[in-house]
Parts: sequence; C-alpha cells; structure tokens
Amino acid sequence: MVETITVERLADRIDADEQFTLVDTRPTDSYEAWHVRGAENVPYDPSEGLDQAQLDDVSSMADGRSVVAICGKGLTSTPFGLELAENGFEDVSVVSGGMEAWSKVYEVVPIPTADDDLVVRQVQRRAKGCLGYVVGSRTSGTAVVVDATRQTDQFKVAAQDAGLVVEGVVDTHVHADHVSGGRRLADEVGLEYYLGEQAVDRGVEYEFTPLSDGDVIEVGDVTIEALHAPGHTSEMVNFRVGGELLLTGDTLFVDSVGRTELQFGEADAAHGAQLLYETLHETILELPADLTVAPGHVAVTSDGRYESGSPGEPISARLGDLGTELDLLQLDREAFVDRLTEDAPEKPPNYEDVIAINTGAERVETEHEATELELGPNNCAA
Repeated sequence: MVETITVERLADRIDADEQFTLVDTRPTDSYEAWHVRGAENVPYDPSEGLDQAQLDDVSSMADGRSVVAICGKGLTSTPFGLELAENGFEDVSVVSGGMEAWSKVYEVVPIPTADDDLVVRQVQRRAKGCLGYVVGSRTSGTAVVVDATRQTDQFKVAAQDAGLVVEGVVDTHVHADHVSGGRRLADEVGLEYYLGEQAVDRGVEYEFTPLSDGDVIEVGDVTIEALHAPGHTSEMVNFRVGGELLLTGDTLFVDSVGRTELQFGEADAAHGAQLLYETLHETILELPADLTVAPGHVAVTSDGRYESGSPGEPISARLGDLGTELDLLQLDREAFVDRLTEDAPEKPPNYEDVIAINTGAERVETEHEATELELGPNNCAA
C-alpha cells in the first residue's frame, strides 16, 4: 500500500530527523537545480518503468528504511511509488503536490522583543527562503504586513493568531525572485499599500502610497520609520521599528548583502554597488549597534538547506555583530564594488518576468503559471 502525505508532514519528518529515504523522481537537471534536503535522485518515466538496476539502487538507498517519493507535481512519484510497492517495498509514501506544494510550505516564527507592546512575526517560506513580517502593537491590536508573498492567507493567519488586525501593507522593494502578494493583500482587506517613492521611476503601474526617507507608519504606539536604502534596487526601503528592529529587505542579510544587477543590469551593476556601499556605510551601519536585523531573505542552497539558521527559528542578527563580522562589510568601496560586479551568482529563474509582474506591466493568469515562475530558491544575495 502506498500512502499519500502532505508537504507539511514531510517537513515535520525532516525536522524531527526521522529515518527515511526521500527519492526525487524528476529529471537530473531539475533535481540538481533545486531539491529537498536529503533527497536522492532516481529519474523516472512512467512509460518506461523501473528496471532492475534502478530497483537495486532504491533498495540500497533505503537500506530497510521507509521510502518517500517526490516529483514536480506528484504525477510521476505516484506511479513510481506504486511500482515500488509491486516490487516488494512495504513502506512507501508519495508527497502530494510535489515540489510545487513544497514551495508553499511556511513557518511563522516570533521575533523576541524587549518592548511588551511590540509584536513581530517572521513568516518564513521554507523552500524559497522568503521572509515576510507581521509587525504590530498588542495595545492597539493592529499591525502592518511587510513583504507578503502571494500566499496572502499565511499573513492573515499569522496576524490573526497573534491577536492583530492588519491595517497596512508594505513592500520593501519590487521583488525579482517571487510574485509579491503585497498589492493583492491590500486589495483583499481594503487597505493602503506602500512602496518607496522611487518606485514611480521603475514604472510601477498600480496604485501605491509612496514612502519618502524618514516617513513614519504608526501602529498603535509602535513607530515604523522608512529609510531610503538604494543599492539592490533604486526604490529599496528599510524600516526601523521602534528602537529594536531593522527590517532590511534585500539590502543586508545575516550572511551577505543584496546583489545589484537584477535591476541595474550588468552594465550598471557597479552603479548599484556604489549606491549599496553608501547605503550600508552611511545609513545602516550608522544606526545603533543593538538593533536586530531582520532581512527579507535567507539563502537556500540547491539541496534545500538554509545557509544561516534553520526553518522555524528566527533568522536575524545583531547589527553591530554584522558590522564587525560580515566580510563584505569590511571591504573598502573599490573592493566592495569589484566583489559585487565580478563574482555574481546565478540569477533567480525568470526574474525579468517576475519583475514585470511585480511592477504591473504583466499579469500572471493562473496559480500554476505563478508557481512555475517561482520554482527554485531565491538568488538575491551577492
């Protein structure tokens, strides 16, 4: 018998270090580009079936453990699992929805604060490493959402579970790695949607409330101050939350900084890097060292690991520690610009289409189309 399990159940089993063998049945190139941590690859074509060598490989991989099969959408892993069962494998499961469903697994993680009134929830999209936030006030029972992904219900539920009502939606910038849910969430709940004022120059076609450097959004007695932070993009805004938190978007991560050529292109990537250097050294690192940096992404490797921290734990760092320990922040201007322009990692898949959707120039028509555009980890760090 072949059992079907959810992606949430798969995540729980991985996090609990359960002993099982995860087999990814997609073609090798798809597997190598992006897969779940610990997965082994056995490419499978239902029209050809499994030969004896493949059955022997799976048996050797499993070594008596249960087998869990996953593919892109659950279409090839199901016949794969059935064929294993027909050949004597007794404990076989198939992941419903495959990697498409895996790309939508979330954890909601509280960020500790000293201010009893301040409530912060980090909403982690596990497979892509996208980090969004619900920032609110216990006293007023209200909140804003920052950098919502298109699974907007995740943010509504996170706010509701924290006892908060969303009264504003913010994007730190025009994202390149995933379809933003910011404008959609604002429309769903009938609220203002905020972007940095320079987003006008990027051709954003939908309505938004522009934020200038120093503008403040108030949530009860909690103040959220906008800081213009160009570099990764020209309209990037960071947010200083009270005296405790700095939401850095794709400006500063816990282990890197944002890349600059996704908006500026290869020819002008150096200009973006110059802007980013100035933002980091003249704005961000001039802030109090005790601020907690809460970034917009965590790097996810092709084999599904967080490069910093773990899913379900806060992804954050003390600003002062990053200022003294992060290698990129120790470079002088020239070396920093050279590093960002000469050694850029692979770009996020479909990033030009994603940018066009997030500026309103193009539309994504179906859930499947959006999922296809977003498949794979984010690659927003330098």
